[in-house]
Amino acid sequence: MSYPFQIKTKEAYEKAYQQSVSDPEGFWADVAEQFTWKQKWDKVLNWDFKDTFIEWFRGGKLNITENCLDRHLEDRGDTPAIIWEPNDPESRHRILTYKELHFKVMQFAHVLRNNGVKKGDRVCIYLGMVPELAIATLACARIGAIHSVIFGGFSAQSIADRLQDAHAAFIITADGAYRGNKDIPLKSTIDDALTTCPFVRKVIVLTRTHTPVSMIKGRDVWWEDEIKNVETMGNPYFEAEVMDAEDPLFILYTSGSTGKPKGVVHSCGGYMVYTTYSFVNVFQYTPGDVYFCTADIGWITGHSYIVYGPLAAGATTLIFEGIPTYPDAGRFWDIVDKHRVNILYTAPTAIRSLMSFGTDLIKQYKLDSLKVLGSVGEPINEEAWHWFDENIGKGKCPIVDTWWQTETGGIMISNLAGVTPSKPSYATLPLPGIQPVLVDENGNDAQPVTNDKGETIVSGNLCIRFPWPGILRTTYGDHERFKQAYFSTYENKYFTGDGSFRDTDGNYRITGRVDDVLNVSGHRIGTAEVENAINMHSGVIESAVVGYPHPIKGQGIYAFVVTENSHVHELNKDDILQTVSRLIGAIAKPDKIQLVSGLPKTRSGKIMRRILRKIAEGETGNIGDTSTLLDPAVVEDIIKNKL
Repeated sequence: MSYPFQIKTKEAYEKAYQQSVSDPEGFWADVAEQFTWKQKWDKVLNWDFKDTFIEWFRGGKLNITENCLDRHLEDRGDTPAIIWEPNDPESRHRILTYKELHFKVMQFAHVLRNNGVKKGDRVCIYLGMVPELAIATLACARIGAIHSVIFGGFSAQSIADRLQDAHAAFIITADGAYRGNKDIPLKSTIDDALTTCPFVRKVIVLTRTHTPVSMIKGRDVWWEDEIKNVETMGNPYFEAEVMDAEDPLFILYTSGSTGKPKGVVHSCGGYMVYTTYSFVNVFQYTPGDVYFCTADIGWITGHSYIVYGPLAAGATTLIFEGIPTYPDAGRFWDIVDKHRVNILYTAPTAIRSLMSFGTDLIKQYKLDSLKVLGSVGEPINEEAWHWFDENIGKGKCPIVDTWWQTETGGIMISNLAGVTPSKPSYATLPLPGIQPVLVDENGNDAQPVTNDKGETIVSGNLCIRFPWPGILRTTYGDHERFKQAYFSTYENKYFTGDGSFRDTDGNYRITGRVDDVLNVSGHRIGTAEVENAINMHSGVIESAVVGYPHPIKGQGIYAFVVTENSHVHELNKDDILQTVSRLIGAIAKPDKIQLVSGLPKTRSGKIMRRILRKIAEGETGNIGDTSTLLDPAVVEDIIKNKL
């Protein structure tokens, strides 16, 4: 399989970028021609950021699974589509060829149909990192159902919130999941969530950990039993549902600056075109390469760069059930050698965590199959970049430092491996079709300044001024929220919520969130969401949450909490952590909780998070003006007792 749209030289990148800006419709039409369409589109692009209206390939008919599976059967049917590496290294790994994956997806599409799922229905998937997670997502897409995958670390309350928002009447889960030395209860968590979701009609349960679970008659069925029912039919061929390019493919919930998670909606056609195009070009994928993305499919990285992008490109994608430090900190390197991995895509958090174990363990492995390294989730600091380069890439593997978001569908700014230059800690250049702009607080183009190193840079808030095929289309059930969240801050621009600066060569360096969203271990967590959870604790009056630099996670969560009794025993902090864990999930637990007598507020009652951020970051000598505060003495008290 060749990729006519693959960019192989810097000159080709510059030419493609120019064409994508001067003739975006012609550019993306040429890319889209490489896919299988049941009916060609009438118009490539309709858009208006002011009215928040975006359509790509209008009138085009397709099914994304035919592009991920069926079209590869003739030439690549016996090629591995998925390599699955289990949590326990002593257990057997599994390989599914394209033919086998196609067969299993069609089987499970019948299971869904037999259980009443039809086109347009929302299906919640809550599974560990097993091949069945990819099979379930693809089966939903085959049938035209909208999948909503929920990360296995979320709490029952978080699941219930998402189920209610999407009104998902169908759930696919497992008895449990393995993650390192832990058994994660999945079905029992779902059962807890369903106490407030009476609209759920069916729960399909996969056997993984053989944990005893409650099965409710008429609602809960076993995955394996349902597959046996389909096997009695003989050939399980399932005709792929005809989807419009703009039909929703999936909903993925992401934290916003308010407490309620946003259901980001991606479409069938544009998302497919953009994820495949970006996958092939950023990683410079060559047919036959083994590609290993260490993310969880519960996040957008897993959707775009474990499932859809690689499979649409006919790639071999590796799914790993476990964690990088189990049974020891050499697990990633063991997997790389065992499966002869060529491309490794991971997060700075994982890299920094593995750095702390030294390099002795790494010396046990060859790592000579690696050709490309990638970083995702947050800006990678220079120290981690160089460690990754020297110890894992042996100075021979280009590192792609990719910036993108749940909302963008795919990678937006990144060097192309071995094609365009890399620069440590910089995402570097936008991909063809992406038109970034840096603006000041008033929405005007940011002006060049000289930084403390004497370099001329442009610094501002990162926006995108033109649509790309992978852009989200709405937030589920609330288009007004979509409009307010992304298009109300700056006129006619998509606002990313990130700050950035650009050097004289046009390279972008992302500096982090500029709104009330934290980036913890590459995962976005809304401060309001954490505050709401803390405030649910019976002894808490109010709280304020900010981020602070964390050596492993990038950003840690620092909570300032006012309790009913400021002399409460330290145990109270553990109670608060339990509350957050129960309401959101362990991923959102604060790293530091400081019990305070009050919070710095203006006379109108607004909490001055700017001051709390400075204190959390250790900049207590540079707090700024506190004269507008209702009680400036509160600040002195917080500083005196800082953790």
